[in-house]
Amino acid sequence: MTGILNEIITLMLMAFALGMDAFSVGLGMGMLRIGLRQIVKIGLTIGLFHIWMPLLGIITGRLLSEQFGTIATYIGGCLLIILGIQMIWAAFRDSDATLIAPVGIGLILFAFSVSLDSLSVGLTLGIYGAKTAFVLACFGIGAAILTWSGLLIGRRVQGMLGSYSEVLGGSILLAFGVKLLVSF
Repeated sequence: MTGILNEIITLMLMAFALGMDAFSVGLGMGMLRIGLRQIVKIGLTIGLFHIWMPLLGIITGRLLSEQFGTIATYIGGCLLIILGIQMIWAAFRDSDATLIAPVGIGLILFAFSVSLDSLSVGLTLGIYGAKTAFVLACFGIGAAILTWSGLLIGRRVQGMLGSYSEVLGGSILLAFGVKLLVSF
């Protein structure tokens, strides 16, 4: 029972970490005073991308795991560490890049860009042999809720949390990467 509980907590924390990207970008977009209907659409789109991107990663990870075994687990741990460091580093870069408008193709590009890390984490989880349906539900629901939260808070706060949320998300991914490597 403890093993299952640990896996659930781990997956929920990973979902939170992955959704922090969408949350922090949502904070910035929320400052654009996007309407509530558009906020719902953005959250649903990002949630869907956080379902199918890790699904592709899980499928690929399972194939790699069958082919390469323990080496694939080390690769997965290294990927999580790299993603975590990248998220933390991105939070400290001065980037005033223009936002893509979250409508039409811009919304698709936005959802794709904030869910790319889910593909890599899905790859790691596929190697690790995680429960696919639970992973996808956690990632999709978590990303949608965090996106909606970021957009709504961004409308009110005007950007107090931005980079700190990415540092938190990156730290969680980094910690799980180290945990994967140390467990062997």
